Amino acid sequence: MDKSPDAFRTISEVADDLDVPQHVLRFWETRFNHIKPLKRGGGRRYYRPDDVDLLKGIRHLLYGEGYTIKGVQRILKAEGVRFVQGIGRGEQTLAELGSQRDVAHPDEDAPVSEALLPEEDDLSPVPQGELSREALRELQGALEELYECDRVLTSLRSPGEALVTE
Repeated sequence: MDKSPDAFRTISEVADDLDVPQHVLRFWETRFNHIKPLKRGGGRRYYRPDDVDLLKGIRHLLYGEGYTIKGVQRILKAEGVRFVQGIGRGEQTLAELGSQRDVAHPDEDAPVSEALLPEEDDLSPVPQGELSREALRELQGALEELYECDRVLTSLRSPGEALVTE
């Protein structure tokens, strides 16, 4: 039996709908403070329809359009949550983004934008132009995976327990 469009969704339902693993949704919560599912007993997450639309918009921008997390954060800041929710519902287009698109997602022939480079306190500064756009995207993806691995490992460790390596 299908749920009403207004019904809340569990993380497994949303993950299946977006075709992403559940840990990706939990990771996005750490990177996009606009994602705020209701949390009930035992920390179970329940997503409202607007939350699902926002997640669909974020997924489209990241996977469909090739934006970085920082690029999507800039779009959310400049255009607002409703704009990204509209993308998730198919009501908004990137053509409506205007000049912000140049900051968040530079043209393919343009030099690598500083918008795609890490902040100075994220990593040691990388001289602009030494990495290809593709290499930069691969590094960004690897960094995001490492953050998620660190979060998972930290959550598994008991307080005061040292991480044992062989």
